[in-house]
Parts: sequence; C-alpha cells; structure tokens
Amino acid sequence: MITAGIESVFQWDVLAVIAAAAIYGIAIGAIPGLTATMAVALMVPLTFYLDDVQAIAAIVTTVTCSIFAGDLPTTLVRIPGTPASAAYADDAYALTRAGRHVHALHVCLWCSVLGGLFGVLVLVFAAPPLAQIATQFTSFEYFWLYLLGLSCAVIVSPGSRLKGFLALLIGLLLSTVGLGTDFSAPRMTFGFDQLITGVRFIPAMIGLFGISEVLRNALRPDELPQAESSKIAAVDAETVSSLDQEKDSNRGLGVLLWKRKLSLFRSSTIGATIGMLPGAGADIAAWISYAVSKQFSRHPKQYGHGSTEGLADATGANNAALGGAWIPALVFGIPGDSVTAIAIGVLMMKNITPGPGIFAADANPDQTTLVASIYVTFVVANLMLIPIGLAAIRAASLLIKIPRRILLPLIVMFCIIGSYSMSGSYFDILLMLAMGLLGFTLETWKVPLGPIVLGLILGGELEHRFLQSLTVSSDPSAFFANPISITLGGLCILLWSWPLVTRFRNNRAGG
Repeated sequence: MITAGIESVFQWDVLAVIAAAAIYGIAIGAIPGLTATMAVALMVPLTFYLDDVQAIAAIVTTVTCSIFAGDLPTTLVRIPGTPASAAYADDAYALTRAGRHVHALHVCLWCSVLGGLFGVLVLVFAAPPLAQIATQFTSFEYFWLYLLGLSCAVIVSPGSRLKGFLALLIGLLLSTVGLGTDFSAPRMTFGFDQLITGVRFIPAMIGLFGISEVLRNALRPDELPQAESSKIAAVDAETVSSLDQEKDSNRGLGVLLWKRKLSLFRSSTIGATIGMLPGAGADIAAWISYAVSKQFSRHPKQYGHGSTEGLADATGANNAALGGAWIPALVFGIPGDSVTAIAIGVLMMKNITPGPGIFAADANPDQTTLVASIYVTFVVANLMLIPIGLAAIRAASLLIKIPRRILLPLIVMFCIIGSYSMSGSYFDILLMLAMGLLGFTLETWKVPLGPIVLGLILGGELEHRFLQSLTVSSDPSAFFANPISITLGGLCILLWSWPLVTRFRNNRAGG
C-alpha cells in the first residue's frame, strides 16, 4: 500500500503541486488573520482542476506549512498567526526582544517538522485503534476535555493564577455573546446585529496581541528590551552561544533538541492523541502540551518570559495534531478539525467516501492508494518545509531591522487587513481596535491575554457540551460514568486542587 502511495506522489506534477502549495501556505500563514483554514478554503476551487492525489496533496501541504508560518508573526511582532500560537506567544516574543528571534524561529521550525513526522507515524500505525477510543467520547468526555484545556490556560499563565483566572472569565464572557448553539435568542449584543454570530476570534485575537503591542510601543517608547531578556532562563544560555549568528543558533538548537528528545516525544504524543478527537484540534493540544511541559520543567518560572522548552513542546504538539486529525476523518468520515472538514468535502467531490471501507484494499484499491498518498504527502510536505521554512525565516527576520516608526504602521495595516478579510465587515475592524484597547489595559495590570483567546474559542463548545450532558442526565455522577470521563475529570480536579494543596503544605512547613 505504501509503495503505491510513493509511486502516486513521486510524479513530477504532484511534486510541483506540493512545492507550490508549500510556498502558498507559508505566504498566507505568515499574514496575521489569514489562518490555515482560510488558506485551505481559498484553495478548494482549484481542486476542481486537479486529480485526486494532487488535490489532497495540495490541502495537506498547505495546512502543514501554514501552521508553521503562523509562528513568524507570533515570534516577530507578537500577533499569533494561528489560535494555537497564542499558547506560546509571550515566550516567542520575549526571545525576539532579547535579540534571539532566529533561534526562536528555528526551534519552531524543527520542532514543527519533528512533531509533524511523529503525527504521520501515529496516523499510519495507530489510526484504527486510536479512532476506536475517539468513538467512545460522549458529551461528558468532551466537556471534561474542554474544561481541561481551559484549566491548563490558567495554570500556565505567567504571574498570578488569580489574574489568569480573571482573563479566562473574560474570554468565557465574550464567548456568550450572540446566538449560542443551544439558544435562539441573542445574548449581550447591545443592539449590534453584527454580534448575532458572536465575537469572531480572529479579529479579537489580532487586536488583543497586535494592536495592544502597537499601543505599548507607541505610548511607552522608553520600555527597553533588556527588561524581558533578564527574565530568560540560564539554561538557554548553556545551549546557545552566539545567538545572533544563525550558525551558532543551529548548533545550540541541536543540543537543545537532543536534550529534550523525550519531552518532544511526550508533547508530540499529546498533540497526536488530542488531534484525533473531533473538534479538539491543535489549539487544545498546544495549551495542554505547554502546561504539561511547564509542570515537568526544572525552570517553570521562565515560562511566559522566553522559555525555549515551552516553545519546543507546544510547536511539536501543534503539527503532531495535524496528522491525528486525519484519523477520525479517514476512518469514520468525522472531521477532526476545520481543515479535515474541508478535505472530506473535497474527497466526496471526487466520489471518494471516507469510512472504514477506505482501508479495505480488496474493496477499492484506488481509495487505499489515496490513503497511502496522504501518508507519503505528509512526509514530503514536512521535509519540504525545512528549506522553505529556513528561507522564510531569513526573509521574515528583516522585520526586526525595520525602524519602529515604519514597522508599527505596517503592523496596524496587516491587523486591519487580517480582520477585514474574514467576512468583509468594517465592524470586525472596530472590534479588533476595541479588543486591542482591552488588551493594552489588561497588560498594564499584568493580566495575561492567552486565556482570553482560549476562553473565547472553547467557551461556546464548553457550554454546548455541558447543556448537552444535562439533557442526557441531570445526575452529577453521570459526569464520572466511565474510565475516560473519570480520568479527564480527575485531571481537572487535580489541576484545581494542586495549588491549594501546595500552599497548605508550605504553610504547615513554615509554621
């Protein structure tokens, strides 16, 4: 089967499509607001003119490269290119302010590639058994999963956990705006018809991170980068010598990756496992992996202030989740994320129906060849990401040399373009500006912004799963009815209670 996939992919026309899709994915993903999903959606009309293998290769390559490309604005100008990038935006940008942007981007690139290749291995060898686990998830398990992701956002927030909890509450409050999944009456729209569909997270995310950073640079020009660089862990200095030089950065990166091989394996496993759950995706994978990384780190206080450990683990989980998301899509025809939902539409347009029969070689050899082509394309796309990603890093690093008086207006321009492009609405631009002012105000009081983004993204799903669970059963014990829900619920309770237990033990020791 794999041999047939190699023969299908290694044709000059298919490889040309992969190369073009890689460049396209990097270009689109590097623009704040233009997400991987949008890049794939814009490509759908072109798939009418491509054969089966070429169409799927274009989609796989585009999303693989655009997910990494989202790390470019995240690192250089603190505007998350993808929602998952918000998990490590503070770390990436702190490294940039310390003059270590090349090293940070190389960490993102190589960990993305390694995580992506690991996700392919999971997709190839573990698709059927892992998909069986995913089918056991009911509304109760999804409720605990979303709650676990939100809890991790508070735990990993830099500074006070109380302020992290406040940020999460703000995000959850914003998620209740508009028509909920289970309601027919508008909520908290304040008479604005544009808010019927809720607060769109792309303009909100761009405003929170992009415009707030512009305001901070414009209103506080005397704020020195050294304030950030002083917080960076001493462990990073051990692995990187002259970080302004790309050669030395790569040498230090090799040491870092070797030292963290088990951590990268752990984060990639988390990413691939969470990615296979329909609706979960790379967002939750990045946050949970980042939280686990912080719990096991010897330098947890550096997370949020320039930790390459958190950066490496979260970006590895990002791309590993991409391969995992194809497991329910191929085995059951259930999209693992928005990208695979588009991919399923393309497959059906080509008269290919995802499902268990797609793996039966005797029933339809053409479909099994296509599945093998997906495996091979993932590998080729990740390997092609290396040279194209290195070239993108060199080009994007020129942003650092642009004077502030020129760079800040450019950032504002891209923020406006990214917000407007989602739905062609001027209201989204106003929303983006309002969220930027909110972000600037919250950062003045040292309230983290990451939990707001995750609360805004997952709040609606959390509410929907909770109400769905209450419809099934109003008995609280139903939330702990099987081993999966017990495990996820136990992890949530452990995360909430552990700080209290630690404080109690410290008070007893001090007394």
